[in-house]
Amino acid sequence: MPIYMDRHDLSGATAKDVAQAHQKDLNIQDRFGCRGLTYWFDEERGAAFCLVEAPNINCVKEMHNHAHGLVPHQIIEVESKVVEAFLGRIHDPQPDNNIDDSGLLLLNDPAFRAIMSIELEDSELINYRVKHPHSKNIHQAYHELIRKILDQFEGRKVEHVKDGFLVSFASVANAACSALEIQTKLELVSAKLGVKLLTKIGLSAGVPITEDNAFFGDTIQQAKRLCEIARGGHILISSSLKEYLSGDNLKQLNEQPSFKVFKTAEEDFLKQLIRVTGALWNDPEFTIELFNTKMGLSKSQMYRKTISITGLSPNDFIKEYRLKMSLKRLVKSQGNVSEIAYDSGFSSPSYFSKCFQKRYEISPSDFL
Repeated sequence: MPIYMDRHDLSGATAKDVAQAHQKDLNIQDRFGCRGLTYWFDEERGAAFCLVEAPNINCVKEMHNHAHGLVPHQIIEVESKVVEAFLGRIHDPQPDNNIDDSGLLLLNDPAFRAIMSIELEDSELINYRVKHPHSKNIHQAYHELIRKILDQFEGRKVEHVKDGFLVSFASVANAACSALEIQTKLELVSAKLGVKLLTKIGLSAGVPITEDNAFFGDTIQQAKRLCEIARGGHILISSSLKEYLSGDNLKQLNEQPSFKVFKTAEEDFLKQLIRVTGALWNDPEFTIELFNTKMGLSKSQMYRKTISITGLSPNDFIKEYRLKMSLKRLVKSQGNVSEIAYDSGFSSPSYFSKCFQKRYEISPSDFL
């Protein structure tokens, strides 16, 4: 049967209130063909998330309604492996000291998570840049470093694509500290291997179900967007995560010249910028005027905001995006240099080669 996660907004509720409601669900679940697997409750934020195996969404609603009347505000279908990867469990935890006098298992276990998106900058080019005899071990050393630091700070690796990672942390402080540790330790690894390795890190935070109806969807995309525009060695942090950082954590981060906290308005602009860029980057009719129009901004507004948030002018931002996409196509050998140049939105192969050489210190033909 499918598995669903629902969200209940329960301002003022206690862990005992939620435990009692969960027990009422279990008492009548068979009538609706459901099986309550577990739940998470966050007393501070007044939110509960139930994990239920059920024939369909209506059965979940009916079970809750008949058991206690607390109908969920949202319900989405989820995969058990994904839930476990992000939240660490799909069943009730082993009882510890959280059993009350009546035998109820009281869970004040928030589903709120900090999400980290990590990329190794220009990872496709590392083997071409390194003359070290053990260059083939560079990626292995990088992966081992990430693994050790994530273990140290209790980060759960939920996605791994080549040299990119998506990580879930129950502790916001651990997420911030691990980001700092990765940047620090990577400098030592770089010196040992004889190659400059730089990571780009985006950090965000949120709950499993929000308005976009995707499991941690908003939080994941926010972390990935920040990672995408980060420069090598930079740590970019969302406003949603900064809110929960302690003074000591912020002090540590503020000592890093590559650290930046985003405001909500900046995040909204970045979301729109990447969406529009993704739609226009390889359009042969692309112009900066069209870019500005799609963003709904004047030329001066667009320039000022893009520089402030990305460190690049609109023209340089779109060029950087095109170069990244062309690099991916070259890695996959999706055409010759001329074909990839035109497919990536460049006006000519020669101009593409010039930009590529300047950015990556190797010509596209040599790389190919």
